[in-house]
Amino acid sequence: MKRVFIGVTLTTLLTGCLTTSGVYRLSAVDKQGEPVATQFNLIAQGTGIYSMRNALCAAYPGSTVYIKSTSDGENLSSESPYQCR
Repeated sequence: MKRVFIGVTLTTLLTGCLTTSGVYRLSAVDKQGEPVATQFNLIAQGTGIYSMRNALCAAYPGSTVYIKSTSDGENLSSESPYQCR
């Protein structure tokens, strides 16, 4: 029981350090540099960027995803650009 408690506590503390706040616009380009998913305006708030990024990668393997702040247009430096596998 102690191991479970310690594991849950560590997981909570570590994920707390990785929170992302703000509103972001996501876009992607394929391997040739052509935009993909242009028919969608992809916006995510906070940690929702990871779900959106993963959805783009699932739909367009090998693409590059860009995550930019809607407030200043700057790339989210820790996550963008992201190369899908």
